[in-house]
Amino acid sequence: MSETTTITKSTCCYCGVGCGVLIESQKDRITGIKGDPEHPANYGRLCSKGLSLPLTVASDAGRALYPEMRLDRNSPRRRVDWEPALESVAQRFAEIVRLHGPDAVAFYVSGQLLTEDYYVFNKLAKGLVGTNNIDTNSRLCMSSAVTGYKLAFGADGPPGCYDDLEQARTVLFAGSNMAYAHPVLFRRLEASKAQNPNIRWIVIDPRRTDTAAMADLHLAIEPGTDVALFNGMLHHLIWEGLIDQAYIDSNTDGFAALKNLVREYTPRMAAELCGIQESDLIQAAEWFGESPASLSLYCMGLNQSSHGADKNLALINLHLATGQIGRAGSGPFSLTGQPNAMGGREVGGMATMLAAHREIANPIHRAEVEQLWGTGPLSERPGLPAVEMFDAILDGRIKAVWIVCTNPVHSMPDIGKIREALRCAEFVVVQEAYAQTDTTPFADVLLPASSWGEKGGTVTNSERRISRVRQAIPPPGEAKPDWRIANDIARRMQALLRPDLPDLFSFTTPESVFDEHRKLTVGRDLDIGGLSYAALETQGPQQWPYPAGASSGQARRYTDGKFATTSGRAQFHATRFQPVAEATNARYPFHLLTGRLRDQWHGMSRSGRNAAAFSHAPEPGLTMHPADAERRGLRAGSLVTVASKRAQMILPLQVSDEVPSGTVFAAMHWNAQFLNSGGINEVLSGVVDKRSFQPELKHAAVRVEASELPWHMQAARRGDVLTLQARVQPLLHECAYAAITIEADLLLLRAAHREPPAAWLERLYAALALPTGPDTLEYRDDQRRVAKRVMWHDGALAGFVFAGEVAGAGAVLDTLRQNQAWQGSRLAVFSRQTTGVAMDRTICQCMQVKASRIERAIAQGATLTQLKATLRCGSVCGSCLPELKQLCDRAKLVQEGVKNGYR
Repeated sequence: MSETTTITKSTCCYCGVGCGVLIESQKDRITGIKGDPEHPANYGRLCSKGLSLPLTVASDAGRALYPEMRLDRNSPRRRVDWEPALESVAQRFAEIVRLHGPDAVAFYVSGQLLTEDYYVFNKLAKGLVGTNNIDTNSRLCMSSAVTGYKLAFGADGPPGCYDDLEQARTVLFAGSNMAYAHPVLFRRLEASKAQNPNIRWIVIDPRRTDTAAMADLHLAIEPGTDVALFNGMLHHLIWEGLIDQAYIDSNTDGFAALKNLVREYTPRMAAELCGIQESDLIQAAEWFGESPASLSLYCMGLNQSSHGADKNLALINLHLATGQIGRAGSGPFSLTGQPNAMGGREVGGMATMLAAHREIANPIHRAEVEQLWGTGPLSERPGLPAVEMFDAILDGRIKAVWIVCTNPVHSMPDIGKIREALRCAEFVVVQEAYAQTDTTPFADVLLPASSWGEKGGTVTNSERRISRVRQAIPPPGEAKPDWRIANDIARRMQALLRPDLPDLFSFTTPESVFDEHRKLTVGRDLDIGGLSYAALETQGPQQWPYPAGASSGQARRYTDGKFATTSGRAQFHATRFQPVAEATNARYPFHLLTGRLRDQWHGMSRSGRNAAAFSHAPEPGLTMHPADAERRGLRAGSLVTVASKRAQMILPLQVSDEVPSGTVFAAMHWNAQFLNSGGINEVLSGVVDKRSFQPELKHAAVRVEASELPWHMQAARRGDVLTLQARVQPLLHECAYAAITIEADLLLLRAAHREPPAAWLERLYAALALPTGPDTLEYRDDQRRVAKRVMWHDGALAGFVFAGEVAGAGAVLDTLRQNQAWQGSRLAVFSRQTTGVAMDRTICQCMQVKASRIERAIAQGATLTQLKATLRCGSVCGSCLPELKQLCDRAKLVQEGVKNGYR
């Protein structure tokens, strides 16, 4: 008898689009997923990452299942029951607060928490402990956007909604590869443009990304010159009479000072700073100013900068000057990077704000929160934002830190300093769903948390829409919801620190937390006094504000021209261009840019559990323009050293004209679970924006040189890839270069060093379960430092290690991929000297369509429509459509060239 499938309405847990999903489960396992056709964020659409979510929870391998503690730093953690773990955390934090004061402890939380989780942690830190030292990884992605909104409009939150995507007639993408980062929303833009080809897209990005390749106008500016560009565009708008003077006069302040500033940013001068054609800058300005509806969509390319707030403000200036705000199809729309960064800001879960968009420095705001919480006076000292928080851990001002649902040893800049800070801390608590992250080795106490599909609450997406998150299955092992863990420890801490107060943490369900949260919002700009779990159940996801008595949320803000500032008028800000924090020079001549891959997300702790996520971009790499590589004698696939003033790391070289000369690019995702280093953030600077405190994670000055590593090794093993990864990972850091990738049920390892690390191969054989025996062949040449071992299982190749000589490894890997019975003598495995066929990259993850099939079909004349119909690539989530279009367009150009006599 087949098991019953249960359908649970919930949301996706990746980016801030907030897609609704229908989770399919049987007993305690998630078995499938579909987009929720009734959810207004996505209407049933999902991207490749969302569609693969069930694969990330298919196994408990690598999950944090039980509390763990260690008695001292020299001892390994041991499994313990929940009670001693909770008591230990409560007692150590309370003890440090008593001895050193409330600011000697800190909480570093995550935009992936649910709103209810966030709320309890914020109340624990600010209400009970009395410190504002609670910050979040949202500081790394959204704080410049928040600062821009607050300075210009008086309050946080995008003024528009997703319906504006279809109603915009000019779309300006700034620092956003939306095709990769927010593909579900990008599909809506594509569909709108297909219906109305007169819609214009302007993309501002140094790289020719998939988004830029589809633009009507691509402004490939020099890194960090966004403010100069926007000022130059505004100069042209003013002097060509394309501004809305009536709107400026009625609804804004500060325009005269801004006009005086941008007078010097002529289109020619601005274009020279940006490295683009003056005519292109003028064209962008005119399209923006003449359009009946101009919408800007921006993300980390603006935010992750030492001048990120200025970049946001300079873009907002364009909207205010043209009146392109508060109406359909227009407005500055910041695309949120995490599923609940918005919810975290709503509850005040950052070091520089209080609950419900209140200000720490405002005594009235503090009194309002004190009264509702029933606590003593709240601290008037701003807390330490992320970068400064870890600096304070390093120098001893902060003694204990509680890290929740985030991986700062990968995601922070200059991560060598982050490692050292955690080594210096007296007490480190890590609350995490995954046991294997770059941060968990530093935990004195590891608290296992439930993950996607295993807990309930709410999240708020990029358009201010609140959705219910519903639990589909129980968490594995003894994992608990984050709010429950925080609440249990908070009650114990209150008994130690403030037994005189009424019970501050009497929450019994996520709903009880939400009910207290919404009371704090009443009368504020984000008033959700009219929302409840019951309302969300019956009415579905709703946008804020949604005050008591309302029948629906507000789709767009500032429609009446009234803003949340004291004067009720929006504020222009005169933003002067400033260069990147770290200029290139003769020693560090390259601009290093960082960004996303299509199918991975953040630090891969979740997406890296799915082998299909590796198929589009199988390994880490540093991308360089072909001319730069040729001048330096570097070949694609060779190992290169990328070095900054802080650190260096080795990566395989990738060559592409998608990056301009003088610029290199590396993806942000790879970390020490898959690489011998912590990833590209090793070399990045911790310089922050002075107002948003967001670090410049998008840029560093680097040099690139060939790596001389004569000893190379390639290995592969079929089996439980998550278990194999956990065994192999501790060996990576011993090599100058080592990287793991996952391909179906195969774990692949590539390494290089100056010479074989001592006893390293023997430990690798053990980790890969490649013992000697009747089904194993081994070849050794100690003089040449060559060692090869191949194993069979049930007549088929099961795994191999080729070290010191890897010429035949590709051919053996091809055979391993086929997973067929071995034919002929097994001794022939060592004599194969063909290079093998390189991994056939998967273009369409949903239908697993390889590049070779697509290229053959295009060569035979297939159009994009025919590819979708015959191979079905691009017919499910659509994430591969931009790349498919590029392949078709490229083939068309080649055919036209041949037709015209060019080759």
